[in-house]
Amino acid sequence: MASSSSGNYVPAPEAVQVLVSLLADESPSVREKSMASLKDISPLNPLLVLDSCATVSRGGRRRFGNMAGVFQVMSVAIRALDKQEADPPYMSKLAKLATAEIISSKELNADWQRAAAGVLVAIGSHLPDLMMEEIFLHLSGPNSSLPAMVQILADFASFDALQFTPRFKGVLSRVLPILGNVRDAHRPIFANAFKCWCQACWQYSVDFPLFSLLDGDVMSFLNSAFELLLKVWANSRDLKVRTSTVEALGQMVGLVARVQLKAALPRLVPTMLELYKRDQDIAFLATCSLHNLLNASLLSESGPPLLDFEELTVILSTLLPVVCTNNDNKERSKFSVGLKTYNEVQHCFLTVGMVYPEDLFVFLLNKCKLKEEPLTFGALCVLKHLLPRLLEAWHSKRPSLIEAVKSLLDEQSLRVRKALSELIVVMASHCYLVGPSGESFVEYLVRNCAMSDQEWDDLESPKDRFKSGGVYYPFQYKRSEVKFGVVRPTELRAICEKGLLLITITIPEMEHILWPFLLKMILPQPYTGAVATVCRCISELCRHRASHSSTMVVECTARVDLPRPEELFARLVVLLHNPLAREQLATQILTVLCYLTPLFPKNISLFWQDEIPKMKAFVSDTEDLKQDPLYQETWDDMIINFLAESLDVIQDSEWAISLGNAFAEQYELYKPDDDHSALLHRCLGMLLQKIDNRAYVRNKINWMYQQANIAFPSNRLGLAKAMGLVAASHLDTVLEKLKDILDNVGQSIFQRFLSLFSDRAKMEDSDDIHAALALMYGYAARYAPSTVIEARIDALVGTNMLSRLLHVQHPKAKQAVITAIDLLGCAVINAAESGTSFPLKRRDQLLDYILTLMGRDEEDDFADSSIELLRTQALALSACTTLVSVEPKLTIETRNHVMKATLGFFALPNDPSDVVDPLIDNLITLLCAILLTSGEDGRSRAEQLLHILRQIDQYVSSPVEYQRKRGCLAVYEMMLKFRTLCVTGYCSLGCPGSCTHIKQIDRSQHRNFSSLPTAFVLPSRGALCLGERIMVYLPRCADTNSEVRKVSAEIIDQLFSISLSLPRPVTSSFSPDIELSYCALSSLEDVIAILKSDASIDPSEVFNRVVSSVCVLLSKDELVATLHSCSAAICDKIKQSAEGAIQAVIEFVTKRGDELNETDISRTAQCLLSATMHVSEKYLRQETLGALCSLAENTDSRIVFNEVLAAAGRDIVTKDVSRLRGGWPMQDAFYAFSQHTLLSSSFLERVISVLNQTPVLKGDLGKEESPRHSIDGRIEDDILQAAIFALTAFFRGGGKIGKKAVEQNYASVLATLTLHLGSSHGLASSGLQEPLRAVLIAFQAFCECVGDLEMGKILARDREQNENETWIHLIRDLAGCVSIKRPKEVPTISVILSKYLNRPLKFHREPAAAALSEFVRYSDGFGSLSEQMVEALCRHVSDDSPTVRRLCLRGLVQLPPVHITQYTTQVLGVILALLDDSDESVQLTAVSCLLMVLESSPHDAVEPILLNLSVRLRNLQVSMNTKMRANAFAAFGVLSNFGVGVRLDSFLEQVHATFPRLILHLHDEDLGVRQACRNTLKRIAPLLEMEGMFALFNSHCYSSDHRSDYEDFLRDLARQLTQHLASRVDTYMASIIQAFDAPWPVIQANAIYLCGSMLALSDDQHISAIYFSQVFEMLVNKTSRSSDAIVRATCSSALGLLLKSTNSISWRADRPDRTDSIRSVFNER
Repeated sequence: MASSSSGNYVPAPEAVQVLVSLLADESPSVREKSMASLKDISPLNPLLVLDSCATVSRGGRRRFGNMAGVFQVMSVAIRALDKQEADPPYMSKLAKLATAEIISSKELNADWQRAAAGVLVAIGSHLPDLMMEEIFLHLSGPNSSLPAMVQILADFASFDALQFTPRFKGVLSRVLPILGNVRDAHRPIFANAFKCWCQACWQYSVDFPLFSLLDGDVMSFLNSAFELLLKVWANSRDLKVRTSTVEALGQMVGLVARVQLKAALPRLVPTMLELYKRDQDIAFLATCSLHNLLNASLLSESGPPLLDFEELTVILSTLLPVVCTNNDNKERSKFSVGLKTYNEVQHCFLTVGMVYPEDLFVFLLNKCKLKEEPLTFGALCVLKHLLPRLLEAWHSKRPSLIEAVKSLLDEQSLRVRKALSELIVVMASHCYLVGPSGESFVEYLVRNCAMSDQEWDDLESPKDRFKSGGVYYPFQYKRSEVKFGVVRPTELRAICEKGLLLITITIPEMEHILWPFLLKMILPQPYTGAVATVCRCISELCRHRASHSSTMVVECTARVDLPRPEELFARLVVLLHNPLAREQLATQILTVLCYLTPLFPKNISLFWQDEIPKMKAFVSDTEDLKQDPLYQETWDDMIINFLAESLDVIQDSEWAISLGNAFAEQYELYKPDDDHSALLHRCLGMLLQKIDNRAYVRNKINWMYQQANIAFPSNRLGLAKAMGLVAASHLDTVLEKLKDILDNVGQSIFQRFLSLFSDRAKMEDSDDIHAALALMYGYAARYAPSTVIEARIDALVGTNMLSRLLHVQHPKAKQAVITAIDLLGCAVINAAESGTSFPLKRRDQLLDYILTLMGRDEEDDFADSSIELLRTQALALSACTTLVSVEPKLTIETRNHVMKATLGFFALPNDPSDVVDPLIDNLITLLCAILLTSGEDGRSRAEQLLHILRQIDQYVSSPVEYQRKRGCLAVYEMMLKFRTLCVTGYCSLGCPGSCTHIKQIDRSQHRNFSSLPTAFVLPSRGALCLGERIMVYLPRCADTNSEVRKVSAEIIDQLFSISLSLPRPVTSSFSPDIELSYCALSSLEDVIAILKSDASIDPSEVFNRVVSSVCVLLSKDELVATLHSCSAAICDKIKQSAEGAIQAVIEFVTKRGDELNETDISRTAQCLLSATMHVSEKYLRQETLGALCSLAENTDSRIVFNEVLAAAGRDIVTKDVSRLRGGWPMQDAFYAFSQHTLLSSSFLERVISVLNQTPVLKGDLGKEESPRHSIDGRIEDDILQAAIFALTAFFRGGGKIGKKAVEQNYASVLATLTLHLGSSHGLASSGLQEPLRAVLIAFQAFCECVGDLEMGKILARDREQNENETWIHLIRDLAGCVSIKRPKEVPTISVILSKYLNRPLKFHREPAAAALSEFVRYSDGFGSLSEQMVEALCRHVSDDSPTVRRLCLRGLVQLPPVHITQYTTQVLGVILALLDDSDESVQLTAVSCLLMVLESSPHDAVEPILLNLSVRLRNLQVSMNTKMRANAFAAFGVLSNFGVGVRLDSFLEQVHATFPRLILHLHDEDLGVRQACRNTLKRIAPLLEMEGMFALFNSHCYSSDHRSDYEDFLRDLARQLTQHLASRVDTYMASIIQAFDAPWPVIQANAIYLCGSMLALSDDQHISAIYFSQVFEMLVNKTSRSSDAIVRATCSSALGLLLKSTNSISWRADRPDRTDSIRSVFNER
């Protein structure tokens, strides 16, 4: 091969060969990179690439493992050839090479075969005849390669239709002879080929006339092929063959002769239709082919249609169910194919319709008349699609279409109804809806708008349900009464609603059909669900007809089939019931009422204009409405008031009676269980209240009762409220009716008892009647005039009539009876408010009735009994409150009975909250009512209050949050009521503020009776037991729940407010203490005000202020009682509350401890110790002991210590204190005293005084591991044993007495322990563990003694670990701890340790160096001692021990900043020397220390050694230790700060020498090295003074860790370097080439890619001359020899870059010796 003399000579052929060989590399990344490079360089010298690929293809797949890759590269190279380069002989040989590979195996469609086929297609783009001739050679005779050859021809036709089509004749002439022998397995390939060839012909016909190519021979060939495919292949048993054949035939039908096509139709059409039995994808292909067939048969310009309509009916009948199937499929995976199929089917129908419009219309109507769901649905869809497109052709068919559609209005299938509704809308848009038929169509839309999911779910059954799937068999389907398919009622409803609104708003011609016909759609019950839409449509019509409002009444009265205005009003008012109904029903009804005002009495218009907007505003925001649990009740009341005021405004009795008749007639429109029925009762009741005709009223209430279904609670309640409304004007009429009902119940109690065993249904019916009767009595009493009800209530209760209602069993019935009793009580209260007060007879008996009804019946079997029971209990509590609030007063027995039955409700769980919360509120109200209505004087009322509060205490202190909240709320409400009693009198009914019922307490009058004790008027302060009460509620002020905290503070405020308002003894006067109390109470009230206004205030601050106020407000006796009650409070289950109790005790004894006597102190100490024993958390125990210490500190400590020792003694005798779970509380008490600043000395003195009588302790602390020391002698008394434990705990707890024993020699003790710690570690490494344990125990005891817990934690953390670094870190941590805690001791310790550095044993020098290296950090105040320490450390940086060298160096760099500048030069000299140390750990320390020092070093200290440091750091940058490399790179970056001035040039040389290495290690294997290099590069960037560098170093690629981003960065950097630093490229190249041999494969790869990028982008001929060839050869060698995949892959990319470079143009002209290469290939084969 000759090479050009111009440019850089590179062994391109060898490189290309290597790249091609890498196509078979074992690494996928290498194969990918090599293929990318080959594809990139192929356009530059495609012949060379082809030659190399041909070379490696010797032996085929047997010798080269990736022939697919080779052929892909060859395809790219061939396409890149110029016309003159596409040498036919050479291309012929390549074609033979590809075909030889293809025919070498019987496999089909393998990846290498597809790639080889690509080679042939690429050759065909240049030399189509050559390629085809090569293929034609293999098309003769039986040959396994026939399918592959045909597939290549198909690919070529798809790739280049313009070149293939003129050669179509030759293809057919060679393929046709072999078609008859093609096996079934290969027929899909041949059929697909015919499809591609025909598509190529159609594509060719777009630009050129096709008839010139389709001569007689071609037509003969096509006809023969068409016949073969149709008669043989299309009948194959293989579905794939049939499908591909039909596809091919679909493309061929337009090319074959019309005569042949006509003859083929009887066979072709059934063949295509048969495929519709298969899946959706096949159906789509069949439809496309069928569409082509219809176009060719019917729309041909060369003759009449080939198919009569009768012949088309089979096709159309088959396509109709396809419309159904594909229209319904909503699965995402199939939706796209289904939609395409649906559209193709519609195109088919449109094609037929363009030729036979009338016949098609009749056909579709006939299919509709069959009422077979798939056919009907399909026909409707087609009609909807074609009606706008064939409008003129079908104009005369309007009547037929309307009749056909009318016949389908009763069809039940939802799919048919959906299609029919859509068709009706389309018909309306083209003015098809006229006259009565138009109204029937509108009604049909309304009927579908009214449909709900629930009503259709009731009709649907699994056995009748019809589901349409992806597979459809023509004419086979199921029939059912209601067929859903995949159409849901909501979908149909939405379509009809939109359609109805559309024709109302957008089609003016529909107005005369819709108005006033739509009014008729409001009344029918089946259309209830459509009322919102109908009302909206009516509103739109009225808005458009605003100018014709005068004719509205005339138009409505002109039609007798329309409802009367009264009927419309009655219907719409009741339908207002649900404000959350869909489609904003309530708003639409109110809007339409405004528009329809001309139909109603004239005087109603102004009222509605004012009232209706208010009602619309109420229901406008449904989300806000849902937040109100009583929104429905409020809305119903608004509707009733709206009706009542409307009747008052109208004032027309005849119209009112007519409206009443309308209400009565419309009961049949609502179901009994529908809440609308209840509202209808109330509406009729309100109307009857306005009518004076008693006979009419009696008649209507009889009718109302007959129409009511009292089995449903809502209906029952509506009936009762209606009776109550009527009773407001016709009480006697209502009572007569109720008595008649009661007399006719027909079951005695005995019969009812028997019904339990015989007929449950009869019992439930009786329950319903009794419940309804009770409610009706109750509401009659509630609404009746107060002046006439006393006698009637007395008769009702006195005759014991209510007892007949107590045997109901159903929860709803019980609730009804309870509600009735409650209403009776409310009636009595209302009468009293009106001035007609009277006592309720048998009140206690009624209470007992309620409590009986409130209990659970064990025989209840109702599914929702638990929820209903809660609702029953909530109602019962409300009723009890009502009965308790009326006269006469409760007795003690009744009170206790009620409380016992109700207090347990405080423990109910929170869920369901909508039921439980009202129940709890009712319970609290009941308790307050009991408090207000019982007791005769102050003392009895106070006792009553305390009795209730003590019953609630268990809930106030409960561990369950919601129970605490409920208990506190209950207490607070009762305190408010009690304060009202004590200050302003009381209302027996619990009315807030002042009312007519308040019984005032005249204090002045009572004071005049000096002989009458004040307790008979008001309770004494002592009767409130304030001490006990305060300790119950004070912990709640620190509760976790903010509401509990606030309420408990208010409780305490109420307690003290009440106590201060109570009368004081006669001898008392307003002393300064009283003034302080009022100030404290004012402060407490300020805190409460803050809590109410700002919930985010710090709870601890609030609690502190509450405690401070309480401390002032308590009297001495109350204080003692509070402290004696503290044990239970401290043991509170809530941690924060327990802490609060402890804090309160501390506050009390701190401020008022001097008021306590010895007995008080002793008992308080016992309470605190008891709490200590019982608290489970250690933290709370410590806090409790803190309170004990506070008690000792502020009272007589001797008494407290005696109590503690006595308790400890008892424990020692009775318990094994070493095994107590959670530790021994008394030992914690000893620790607490020993650590207390003021108590430690006195406690130690007390313990020593006790121990003076005991034997001296004999035990070696170094050998004792138990907290209990061995004692020589016998302990005679439990107190003495307690004292021994106390002393041991005192020493270990760090008491001051023990601490003073070692304070004087602290420095020497610590130094000695430090040395022995080090030496003992040395012994431990030899296997002697005991000394180490002894030293650790001693050190631990020392730490405990001096109170240094941090040092103890350090010892406990590392204890006996012997690793070298572990104990060094231990000593350094201990030294650091001492330096922080005791800095004054550090100089003395340092002097001692400095001397230890001179000892001969390294086990002494190493711990000394470790401690000194830490102490030196805190030597800023040592003066001359700092200099001595520096000298000592510097002397020993040459120690024999590497550990000592490292530690001394570490100590030098940790000098305080104030000294480090003084010794910087000395320290840097040491670092410079140790950078060359023989020990790697010392070197690593030196580099790390250099980083630390350089940041604060002055320039004059660094400049002299700048170059030496740079050189040594460069040597360490290639260390195998990743930390070493990272620190060396980072330190070099810091050195850049000093490369200025006279050192700039020399340092700049070091920078340039290091720069390539930094770039290469940007993608180091270690992330730390990468980051260090990134930071260093940014530091040295200013020194390089290169444009674009800063932008490059701030790019995403620079910071990314992805390989591809890094390579992009290298290319950008190479471009910058070659453009702006050309003078340095030579140096960089030398360094980069050296990195080719780096020990890390990734660095090698980085160097290779950077080097290749620089050479590819450099324009410097000098650089190219020196390095291009050298690097190229190195890359070729590495590519073929490297064992690392990343290196081989990068070499491939780099070779591609170099070959594409302008510096290697010469190789592009190289031409291989084709003859030799190709010959060698075929000789090899």
